[in-house]
Amino acid sequence: MTRQGRALAIIGAGAVLLGSMAAAFAWGGYRVNFTPSYPVGFWQIQTLDRPVAVGDRVFICPPSGPAVDLARERFYLPGGLCPAGTAPLIKTVVALAGQSIRVEGQVIIDDVPLAASTVHAQDAEGRPMKPWKGGIVPMGEVFLHSDFVGSYDSRYFGPLPAAGILGLAREVLTFTQ
Repeated sequence: MTRQGRALAIIGAGAVLLGSMAAAFAWGGYRVNFTPSYPVGFWQIQTLDRPVAVGDRVFICPPSGPAVDLARERFYLPGGLCPAGTAPLIKTVVALAGQSIRVEGQVIIDDVPLAASTVHAQDAEGRPMKPWKGGIVPMGEVFLHSDFVGSYDSRYFGPLPAAGILGLAREVLTFTQ
């Protein structure tokens, strides 16, 4: 085999390997997280075969609307295949339907302050942030949170429909920041 032939064989094998890995990731429910809300790395969407519960870390597609439009405009959320044009979010469920949420400098759920939930008036670029007004989590919705100080979560966009949950978020191979 000539040098050129070997080079083409190596390139072809590499292309097949990359294509196979991409297919395996798509079919296996694997995702790569590049956002700072949770560790960077490889994650898997696991089937949620029970009702969602407080404490579940989930993949969820946010619905279209002003909050998602703002997030896309400001690059808080990466583009992706969710119906609103974003990638699925990884967030932790911190409140369910019927629970009372107050947003007063931090999130307060049923009169209990939520750790690491400071609400900021501005984002890292100095642009104004508008917190969610608070209220009772509606039936069929969940209130989401990330401990990351700059997370764009329900503090700002409010509860999301539980129907958007794709499954539990399981770390496969991640790197601390």
